[in-house]
Amino acid sequence: MILINKRAEKQDYQTILAIWEKSVIVTHDFLTAEDRQFYKEQIPLFLDNVELFLWFAGEQVVGFSGTSERELDMLFLDPVATGNGYGSQILGWLIENKQINLVDVNEQNENATIFYLKHGFVVSSRSDADGFGKPYPILHLQLKESVNGV
Repeated sequence: MILINKRAEKQDYQTILAIWEKSVIVTHDFLTAEDRQFYKEQIPLFLDNVELFLWFAGEQVVGFSGTSERELDMLFLDPVATGNGYGSQILGWLIENKQINLVDVNEQNENATIFYLKHGFVVSSRSDADGFGKPYPILHLQLKESVNGV
């Protein structure tokens, strides 16, 4: 099914947080419960600072994305929607239409790392801690074509 997007607004934040939490429970099993709660409290502070889209398959919201400049800041799918190619469709659209060429990913989130590498990203650097100084290593990825100057 082809996805459609809609620019998210403040009234969509509860839906976005619900998707984020369901997704993180499944994909970020390395987080402590305390840290998951910490990030849940931080996410709303960032939503106003990114270009935020809700993604739909028909009438069903399947995920959301947030970008700034040429960086993908967040891409989360509802776990019930994973495995249908939606992540690939969203990422492809963002690369083509928003010229996304950078993304950071938790090193411990192996499935996300594999996903981005499969879609042409390469590791450009690594940080031992995340942006909050927590001990979750971050891989900084760059789209291969932009590394080669294409």
